[in-house]
This record gives sequence, C-alpha cells and structure tokens, in this order.
Amino acid sequence: MTMKDLTSKTFDEFISKGNSVIDFHADWCGPCKIMEPILKDTSERTEGVKFARVDVDKEGGLAERFQVMSIPTLIFFKGKDQVDRFTGVLHKDELAKRVKALSK
Repeated sequence: MTMKDLTSKTFDEFISKGNSVIDFHADWCGPCKIMEPILKDTSERTEGVKFARVDVDKEGGLAERFQVMSIPTLIFFKGKDQVDRFTGVLHKDELAKRVKALSK
C-alpha cells in the first residue's frame, strides 16, 4: 500500500476507519528523509494498516492539534483513537513490531 499525503480536509476521514500510521514530517528534515524509505517499505509489505504523511509546514494546524513538537513523529491510530506514538528515527524492526501490535 502506498503512502497518502493528508491535509486538514482529508485527515479525519482517513483515520476514521481501520488502523493507520501517520508520519508527521517536513521536506527539509534530515531524520524524516531517513524514515521515508523505511515507512515506504513497511507500507508496501503491510496489509490491513493504512500509512499516510502530514507535511507540518503545510499543515501546521494538524501538527498543533496532535502536539507534534519534533519531527519525524509517527502516530498510530485505531480508528480515531491514538494508541501509540514515536518521535525520531525508528528502526524498521521496531516499526514492524509497533505496526503488528496495532493490528491486534
């Protein structure tokens, strides 16, 4: 599954059903660039979990709403409920473990 870019208009509908992982990032952020291929690979190998991105420079309101102070920040949702969160670069094995926990 590919990663979708979300805006304030599309965010709530995207997370409303199922499980999702949202990457809060910025184009200029070095650690975000490290996470990008890890997230892309994980999203392509994972079924039953949706992956998406929010550019904090373009969607500051969403970053504020979820109190994103540092990037990259990954927020894991079961429906509209936030169930996990991680800030910084996450190793692919740890990401896989968190995504698997999300599916339970």
